[in-house]
Amino acid sequence: MKQKKYLIYILVCFCMFFCTNTLYASSKKQKVYVIPVSGTVEPGMAAYVKRALEEIKDETDAVFVFKLDTFGGRVDAALEIVDTISNVPKGKTIAFVEKRAISAGALIALSSNLLFMKNHTIIGDCAPIIQTQEGQKMAGEKIQTVLRARFRALAKKNNYPVVLAESMVTIDMEVYQVEIDGQKKFMDKKAYDDLTEKQKKKITSKKTIVAKGELLTMDDVEALGLGFSQKSVKSIEQALSFAGYDSIDVITIEESWSESLVRFLQPFLPVLMLIGIGAIYTEIKAPGFGIPGFIGITCLGLVFFNQYLVGLADYTELLLLLIGVLLLGVEVFVLPGFGIAGISGLAVIAVGLVLSFQQFVVPDPSFPWEGRLLMKNLALVLGSFMFAFFISLFMIRFVLPLFSKLVKGPYLEETLSHSHVDATTDLNIKPGDTGTAHSFLRPSGKVLIHNKKIDAITRGEFIDQGTPVIIDKIDQNRVIVKPKIS
Repeated sequence: MKQKKYLIYILVCFCMFFCTNTLYASSKKQKVYVIPVSGTVEPGMAAYVKRALEEIKDETDAVFVFKLDTFGGRVDAALEIVDTISNVPKGKTIAFVEKRAISAGALIALSSNLLFMKNHTIIGDCAPIIQTQEGQKMAGEKIQTVLRARFRALAKKNNYPVVLAESMVTIDMEVYQVEIDGQKKFMDKKAYDDLTEKQKKKITSKKTIVAKGELLTMDDVEALGLGFSQKSVKSIEQALSFAGYDSIDVITIEESWSESLVRFLQPFLPVLMLIGIGAIYTEIKAPGFGIPGFIGITCLGLVFFNQYLVGLADYTELLLLLIGVLLLGVEVFVLPGFGIAGISGLAVIAVGLVLSFQQFVVPDPSFPWEGRLLMKNLALVLGSFMFAFFISLFMIRFVLPLFSKLVKGPYLEETLSHSHVDATTDLNIKPGDTGTAHSFLRPSGKVLIHNKKIDAITRGEFIDQGTPVIIDKIDQNRVIVKPKIS
């Protein structure tokens, strides 16, 4: 009897423990992390998605929702995002099309295990586009082949229609929906033409889904009917409820300040690079170290900082930048003129800039876009150098002399207009006197006239040391010279 009481007591305790755990489990909310993927697909977005998933990688029971609103962007950045999402455990990723998932956005959407689309949204059209001299054109077969293979792999992994996924990237593909033995299938024209006559006779209906010369682009209703979308919904909460997550705790992972800065600066990087290179060249051609040098280093620093945050630039690129700046410093402060140190410094900075815009050093033949990206980066950097060179010449030739005429400071509270010593009486020189350039004039320097060293300035010309010069004009204490023509 006593043993029976103990047995009943143990059974009651077990039931209470089991019921308590069940109630706790049912009351525990499912964690859902929402990661917005909006705007242009570029390295900054790839870095943001990678950082977001890295921070919550220990959340093994969490669900990750990628809220999409993008027209696409760079192929390399899209593939990096796809690889990051694909490493998340199966059954944990959901793509939610908020407005649109076009081009690279469609590739990102298919990398998730489930796809939901908001009412009146679209997805598709992932044709790779390249910029040529004639304008935008479809990329060649080498790039299309790689993207088709990636679309096939994602479609097989996440149970999307493989043939239709390929038709998002291949404009020459014609896709039919046929019904054979009561089953609906999708096949391209090549597969259909390879059917035997006996197999074709079994087809009870045939419908063209994607015509030749078109790329598959679907609204939410079409995506649902073709087997891509799970359901057209009004919100993320409705999508999660349909997926079986009713009690949820939604957490949105926003961009950090540095990621927002990176994405803000991304469109302006060529301009910053142009200003930086031009300012540094101006500094080399002007005496001392002043505002142009500070502006140049700041602009190039922002470019490298931006690329470092997105993971494209590393210590190698930073080291190249520092070496280039040091060589330019030697050119400005140690060696006269513009010679090997200045040219080497600019060359090293150019190499560092090119490498900071890409993740590779030598293009991989299996990724054809890497070669095109390298050529694009080379054109961008070298074009910026050339354009900056001409802008700097314009500034030195026209703007700086004009600025020196307008601003003759330094200024004091009391005027010195009646206290200056006229150079013509003090130095016994006058317009027309000749001499030689005692130092490099860039555009200011020293000249030797009547065996006297005199501070002089040109009208913007650069005059080498030892060149014969003639006094063109004396404006109060400013002696303006020009090269003497024999």
